[in-house]
Amino acid sequence: MYLDKVGLVALWREGLLARRVLQGLTRGYRNHPQLYRFKIYEKPLDLIDAYLYQVYLEASRRGYKFDISKIKVIELIGVASVTRGQLIYEYKHLLGKLEKRDKKWLEKIRTIKPEELRANPVFNVVEGGVEEWEKRAWKYPKKRFFFAQVH
Repeated sequence: MYLDKVGLVALWREGLLARRVLQGLTRGYRNHPQLYRFKIYEKPLDLIDAYLYQVYLEASRRGYKFDISKIKVIELIGVASVTRGQLIYEYKHLLGKLEKRDKKWLEKIRTIKPEELRANPVFNVVEGGVEEWEKRAWKYPKKRFFFAQVH
């Protein structure tokens, strides 16, 4: 819900790539830090499909036509955890991107307080800092997927 049009389309595309990685159908991105949250789940493909289904629903609410046939429609709510610190980190990252590409959308979401941030419904928000796997990616912010919050 916080992503602008460009971000939402990129999230869908990158999420589909992540899905292919989890299926073992690509050579690249296999050790990408953002994939860890999916890999540790008992059924990673179910989690990524449920995640992407929520992205699809958000896109549909906005009138976009994403191809639902690219995923298995599955609804999982609160089955994986994400820390509040990770949400804040990703939100700040998004604000920086919006500063350059969509100031109107930035003004729409910039007043959201960190404690009010909501995650994609597949995640249960728990207290904590930035995820350990994310810290490795800080040196290389342009090489990371941006799996942001969608509700």
